[in-house]
This record gives sequence, structure tokens and C-alpha cells, in this order.
Amino acid sequence: MTKRRVITFGTFDVLHMGHINILKRAKKEGDYLIVGVSSDELNFSKKNRNPVYSYKHRKKLIKSIKYVDKVFKEKSLELKADYIKKYKADVLLMGDDWQGKFDHFKELCEVIYLPRTPSISTTEIIEIVKQRD
Repeated sequence: MTKRRVITFGTFDVLHMGHINILKRAKKEGDYLIVGVSSDELNFSKKNRNPVYSYKHRKKLIKSIKYVDKVFKEKSLELKADYIKKYKADVLLMGDDWQGKFDHFKELCEVIYLPRTPSISTTEIIEIVKQRD
């Protein structure tokens, strides 16, 4: 029996309960969870700032979470279809803040958008910490 493979992507900077919640819920959608962690360069190109933690540290954090089976470096947003194919994903799972933006991958796999954990945001956490300094 083949395992249902789920793939998701994120920066996972300043790890928080929202990250844990989405990874736990992603794992419930299949048997094998594959996580693409944004490279430092990709993160800078998306957010115009470096992540608080380096890719090496973020990868280590995500790998240590019991729901995660495989972690790889996401080098480019334009390579998502290649990653889906390479890892033979049956499901692409993303937060609902991306609702509709990945529907074009439905020809490759099922696409699921899950609600984000309310009132938790890495950007907000970083701003709160900055204000305290």
C-alpha cells in the first residue's frame, strides 16, 4: 500500500504554535509529510529582510518536529511544481492566507488550504520583540 504524501512550504522563522498546528494538521492529511523550508535568499526576496534564524537552524527545528518526515530547501517559488513531482506529493497543503493561489497545481495533486491559527504571526512576534528593545 502506497503512502499518501503531503507537501507544504514555509519559512518557519521564529517557530511558534501556528507552525506546529499547521504541521500537525498537515500530517493528518496523509502518511508522510514533506516540508520545504525557504532558503535565506528566497526569504529575503519575498520579505525584503533576512530571517531571524538561518536556514540551517530552521531546517534543524522543523526536522525535530515529530509530524515531519522529510525536510528540503525551497530555493525558488517558481519550482513548486518541480518539488511536487520530485517528492511524488499527493497533496499540496498551504495556509488559507494563500487561498486560490495554488489551484493551478490541482492537475498534479490535491490542493488543500487550512485555516491559520488565529492571532499568531511571525511578523507580529518580530515586531513585538523589536518594540521591547
